[in-house]
Amino acid sequence: MSPTFPEGLQDFLHALDRDIHADADWGTPASYIPELAAVDPAQFAISVAMADGRTISAGAHDKRFSIQSVSKVFTLAAALGRIGDALWARVGREPSGTAFNSIALLEQERGRPRNPFINAGALVTTDALLDGRQPREALAELIQFIRAAAEDEDIHIDKHVAASEEATGHRNAALAHYLYSFDNLRNEPDMTLGTYMHQCAISMTTDQLARSGRMLAGLEGAPRLISERRARRINALMMTCGHYDGSGDFAYRVGLPGKSGVGGGILMIAPGKASIAVWSPGLNHYGNSKAGTEAAHRLANFTGWSVFGG
Repeated sequence: MSPTFPEGLQDFLHALDRDIHADADWGTPASYIPELAAVDPAQFAISVAMADGRTISAGAHDKRFSIQSVSKVFTLAAALGRIGDALWARVGREPSGTAFNSIALLEQERGRPRNPFINAGALVTTDALLDGRQPREALAELIQFIRAAAEDEDIHIDKHVAASEEATGHRNAALAHYLYSFDNLRNEPDMTLGTYMHQCAISMTTDQLARSGRMLAGLEGAPRLISERRARRINALMMTCGHYDGSGDFAYRVGLPGKSGVGGGILMIAPGKASIAVWSPGLNHYGNSKAGTEAAHRLANFTGWSVFGG
């Protein structure tokens, strides 16, 4: 990469913001969470945290949004730091090929979720982080972990979004009780479920989210909160499982590890080069950001960043 490349990237990001708005192909916000359903879909932001320490952004990059399932990356890292590889006895590492909130495979495989990024697997991961503590303590640890990763104390839980999820999260409640019936939750289902819903309601900007991913990209100067070995393994799971039943398509089109959330956010990792966050609240049929996925594809084409080579 030439020394002038970041300047070229800034021009590209501004052009990308204009093009995404001109295309106006936004998708539909998550309708089953009232606080998210009310968000205007015609919004876009992108931030790229570079290896030289700069964060280059365009669009509404200082607007906060609910990171939702992107939080599963940080919960997984924190849980692995707490109990290590013992977590994998309770949750697998394979793609599901099903929707993020599906119960079908959980029934077929007797309460052991396929991976930590589908909702059932994330409930198990949250339960592991919670074990032996009160929800407030587990959530405080998670928030502090994310703040340390982003080097930014101004990251919080959106209580309105959390309340909205608690009022309508019947499918997640069913998953939690089903896991409990197979002895794969150590805590009462409602305790784990409440912790999980507050975790998903963490609110960030794309600038903050991009900076929080630097530890996974192995960028010089990034906070060393996890080992390089663990970062590689989390990246592998993001590549294979981070977009649910759309993970293969995202890997094919973008070629970077990524984790989506139904709030419209996507965190992507270009190992050794950058951490990227995109946000646009309208979703495609997989439940991933529609404009955000298209922006990720165009960014990958422009930069040539891919874990599969040039």
